[in-house]
Amino acid sequence: MASAADEKSKLAEARAAVGDGYVPDDSEEYMNEKQQDYFRMLLLDWKKSIHDAAGQTLQSLQDGPIREPDLNDRASSETDWGIELRTRDRQRKLILKIDAALRRIEQGEYGWCEVTGDPIGLKRLIARPVATMTVEAQEAHERREKISRDD
Repeated sequence: MASAADEKSKLAEARAAVGDGYVPDDSEEYMNEKQQDYFRMLLLDWKKSIHDAAGQTLQSLQDGPIREPDLNDRASSETDWGIELRTRDRQRKLILKIDAALRRIEQGEYGWCEVTGDPIGLKRLIARPVATMTVEAQEAHERREKISRDD
């Protein structure tokens, strides 16, 4: 697992390589070095923002227990904290997907469907940088999943 300092330097390198205002374009060679740097930057920025939000949540938890005098206010605060903690758990799982996507970039596999081997597509990757399948392969996967759940 990469250290925070390593990721910070990789993020700075990717930002420098990409430059300001760059957005991958279909007229370029698919998954060229600049596009890989762009997605590396996108993923590392996303991961950093998740870590920052988690740090804020942790700090709030450490600031002390919920001390609402009114039972209704306390229940509302506890519900809010429950939602916050579930969100952080989902984001923890998302970090695993981000790390997997970063590994795929390093291995030269990023941007290619794990099922068909076809390009996932720039628009899909910009919308969902952790995508591992084309839209068509994902839809087929979800249909199979639904059928097996219904059985």
